[in-house]
Amino acid sequence: MDSISATESPAHTEAVPFEAAGPLKRAFNRIFTRHLMNIAVLMALPVIFTNTLNPYLECVRDPDIWWHLADARQLTSTHHFMWTETNSFTVGGQAWVNPEWLAELPYWFSYQALQLRGIYIVDWLMICANLVFMYWRGYRRSGHAGAAWWAAGLAFLLISVNSGPRTIAMAYVAMSSELFILEAAERGRTRALWFLPPLFCIWVNLHGSWLIGLALLVLYILCGVFGVKKGVVEQDAFTPVERNRFIAILGLCVIALFINPYGWHLVWNPIDMMFNQKLNIANVMEWHPLDLSSVAGMAAFAAMCLMVVCNAIQGRKWRVYELAFVFFAWYAAFDHMRFLFMAAVLTTPMLAVDFRRAFNLGSDKNTVPAANAFMVAAAAVTILVTFPSEKKLNDKLGSFFPIQTLRAIQPSWRTFNSDYVGGMMTFESKPAFIDSRFDVFEHHGIMAGYLQAMYLVRPFEVFDQYHIDHVLVTDTMPVAYLLKHTPGWTIVGREKTGQDLYVMFARAPGSVAGTSTQNALQPPNK
Repeated sequence: MDSISATESPAHTEAVPFEAAGPLKRAFNRIFTRHLMNIAVLMALPVIFTNTLNPYLECVRDPDIWWHLADARQLTSTHHFMWTETNSFTVGGQAWVNPEWLAELPYWFSYQALQLRGIYIVDWLMICANLVFMYWRGYRRSGHAGAAWWAAGLAFLLISVNSGPRTIAMAYVAMSSELFILEAAERGRTRALWFLPPLFCIWVNLHGSWLIGLALLVLYILCGVFGVKKGVVEQDAFTPVERNRFIAILGLCVIALFINPYGWHLVWNPIDMMFNQKLNIANVMEWHPLDLSSVAGMAAFAAMCLMVVCNAIQGRKWRVYELAFVFFAWYAAFDHMRFLFMAAVLTTPMLAVDFRRAFNLGSDKNTVPAANAFMVAAAAVTILVTFPSEKKLNDKLGSFFPIQTLRAIQPSWRTFNSDYVGGMMTFESKPAFIDSRFDVFEHHGIMAGYLQAMYLVRPFEVFDQYHIDHVLVTDTMPVAYLLKHTPGWTIVGREKTGQDLYVMFARAPGSVAGTSTQNALQPPNK
């Protein structure tokens, strides 16, 4: 196996050499290094620039976190894993496994301890963990703290697509761990490879993205089977010992996937997502292609351009797996915008190497501990000052969800709701028509019926099919206009949330849902 070239090996960065000094000064200089300053600034970036953590506080806006909390609450209170859906009146009792149960627990425990501020803290910590991990991997590959910091700063713009309280953020820490282990093996620390099976054992219980991690491992192994020395591509083939080691480790990783509470059902979950959830992928915004006019899209284009320009200025030798990872990362990111985060995880360390070589960055050994300490203090103050109060978070929550209307829903109601509020209904223990999980709802035809009702394909038929007696949607939805002009439906509640107005419709007892949609929308005769 090739070892990383000298230009990519980490340089030893210490504080500026100092004359004989007291123990306090020596300790001060050893603590306030360039690395500590860089990490502190990276940790301050999210609370300033991400809408989930800055004063917009959109971390409580995420619709998924509420059903995640409800699932974790059920797990910790009953001490039994969920095998059936229990939160809706449409698919309640149907088979369902929770593929992200382990990633939900930190959010739930933090919520129990600190309420909404707990969600904020875990969200911030997960973003920081990913940024710091990418920074450190970039440093280990480039040997330059400055190059690694700039690469991680660009990565921060890319990961903004998943900056909310998402379980996938923990999965990306697992992906960085996998890549860190492979990069350590490149440097000769092959024993680290045996950490991969236990990593996949944890990962499969965190999120379905373990499938991408396994695909990356297979791709890495395949790229090392053959030696290539042509142009800028230079890589020796694995020795028989190395090849056999990787095959054994891959086999153990596959076995480790089945060490979970659900057995093969959990392993099947992401595969089912790929082949059996077409409506989910077609209708969820983050599965759409990347918009190059967005901040994240422009950052992705800039990252690609920088990688090309840097290699044009001063090229380097590439390994086959590096090219494969880069092509896979950017193809996936442009095809589905949610994978921009993955692209950052895969390409940031390589970009740090390119930054150092192209811009002839000199040694960053010389540093000023006092200046580092000032930056660390400034970052700490920024983080503390922007930390929100519980009241502020509660106020923000009320600007995103119709809390009072949701709490007024009775257990006997069969409420057709927008998917956005479904998770909050589940958290408030209200029976929902649908929430933003979508998988179990698509399997049983609920998602198709939901879309047909929301966009007036066959709304009354859907209402009759599921015996709907209440409807909760925003005032601007087509179905809201329809019900306003349909006899037998009356508005029984309104609640303003930020820029939206939610309306609750009630169906008169014994009345039919309505006539045909065309008749309901036909203008009256003059």
